[in-house]
Amino acid sequence: MLEKMFTSASVEEALRVLQEEIPFAIWETFYVTVLSTLLAVVIGLPLGVLLVAGDKSGVRPLPKPFMAALNVIINLLRSIPFLILMIMVFPLSRLIIGTTVGTPATVVPLVVAAFPFVARLVESSLREVNPNIIEAAQSMGASPFQIVWKVMLPESVPSLISNFTIAITTVLGYSAMSGIIGGGGLGKIAINYGYYRYKYLVMVIAVILLIIIVQIFQSIGTAATVKSDKRLK
Repeated sequence: MLEKMFTSASVEEALRVLQEEIPFAIWETFYVTVLSTLLAVVIGLPLGVLLVAGDKSGVRPLPKPFMAALNVIINLLRSIPFLILMIMVFPLSRLIIGTTVGTPATVVPLVVAAFPFVARLVESSLREVNPNIIEAAQSMGASPFQIVWKVMLPESVPSLISNFTIAITTVLGYSAMSGIIGGGGLGKIAINYGYYRYKYLVMVIAVILLIIIVQIFQSIGTAATVKSDKRLK
């Protein structure tokens, strides 16, 4: 395998792909990952707040059957492997995007896979908030909405940023797998050249670039977490 990887033909092919296809693939990977994560946060953040605030010990308890159903739905979506989930949401992708193949179509399964994960991450962050702070806000007559918006969310910002960083790197990994259904980006290059054409050098380059992008996202997230942590100031 190593001998075939570094033949002159393989190196030439890798250089060609690096010049002609990799730059656009990096852009596709970046925008699909960021867009999917943002949409997942838009859906998952309110659900995470609901899981905490609507709990029996939360600031605004909701009916037990409703909370049980919400937990079951989130757990079910989280338990489905992404490759299977991509196939299951084909009708939804066709309804929203108009097709089930291509880079835009991969956003739908990525969001469906990510928002339950984000909801659990948000729930975890909010449960870390000191209960004494919430009790103090309640004693001053703050409404449930004010407690969530002005106390719980601001207090959990460092944890939320850290968890959103985990979410975006997870979505990046999912986006690489979406190359199987014709999604673009580095995942498509790795699969098309490394798996179908046995051009392992191109596959290795694509994987290295994915690792670099993960490191960039992680570094930015870590820096933002540290900057927002009031305990470190």
